[in-house]
Amino acid sequence: MANTKEIQRRIKSIQSTKKITKAMEMVAASKMRKAIEAVLKTRTYANLSWETVLHLSNMKNGDELHPLLRKRDKIKKVGIILITSNRGLCSGFNTVIINKAHDSIKKHRKPGKEEESAFMLIGKKGAVVKKYFGYDVVAEFEKMDIISEISEVLSISKIVINDYLDGKYDKIMVAYTDYVSISKQVPRVKQLLPVDIEAEEEYLGIVGGDTRLGIDKDFIDEKKEKHLKGQVVDCDYTFEPSPKEVLDEMVPRLIEVQLFQALLESNASEHSARMTAMHQATDAANDMESELTLFYNKARQASITAEIAEISAGAKAIN
Repeated sequence: MANTKEIQRRIKSIQSTKKITKAMEMVAASKMRKAIEAVLKTRTYANLSWETVLHLSNMKNGDELHPLLRKRDKIKKVGIILITSNRGLCSGFNTVIINKAHDSIKKHRKPGKEEESAFMLIGKKGAVVKKYFGYDVVAEFEKMDIISEISEVLSISKIVINDYLDGKYDKIMVAYTDYVSISKQVPRVKQLLPVDIEAEEEYLGIVGGDTRLGIDKDFIDEKKEKHLKGQVVDCDYTFEPSPKEVLDEMVPRLIEVQLFQALLESNASEHSARMTAMHQATDAANDMESELTLFYNKARQASITAEIAEISAGAKAIN
């Protein structure tokens, strides 16, 4: 049977680990509450703004209005914005979204065509796409734990829009994790540019879907169904002072909103995943501590019994 001092050492080690995981759980819970509050405040606006972009992209003269609404005949290079975390200890949060992005590239690559894919990273953990899959990483951006202002995504959105307009990329995707609930986060890959109503549902850009969190699921399902059936456009737009001036300001702003919302969704998902992982680690530490304590008590009792037996044997031998 194991030495009691060794068992005590292991118990103390587990207790120390449990204190760390409990503290990390509390920190993650605090950040999670702020992130969820932020994501719920902007989600409806993000969905409605995306609907507006889809309206514009489906107009008869939409291709003439703005280059961001214009579809390209040949897709030679795809830029993917990958949103991950800066740190680990969040279960499979990073692995799932990275694999989702990789699988989407393979799924939508047409046979006989070698489309180049380049990644723009938000979050340090996304760097593994170069190590494990060999993709080019053309830019890395700092990711804050708490995102509250859209100005924090302006730098990457300007680069993405300018690169697309300059023809560096023929398609821009964003891979992020959609927050559904504390226990459920869904990886998504969304086509950001060009704005395409005919894109598959996976790329549609409708976020949310949990009525328990105050999200209008019926509204989202209705818009999704309309988008998939091509029924989005049921009205005309009048632009003042001119279509070009209005859309030059409006369309980039709406794209920025989508990227901002994706970052908010990913942040809320990350902190939820980390809180859940740390809670499970704390529970596992409690179970191990209880098991080792029982094992320690048995070992100590066996040691005491052996000592009593030796004393009794010695006393009997003397008598």
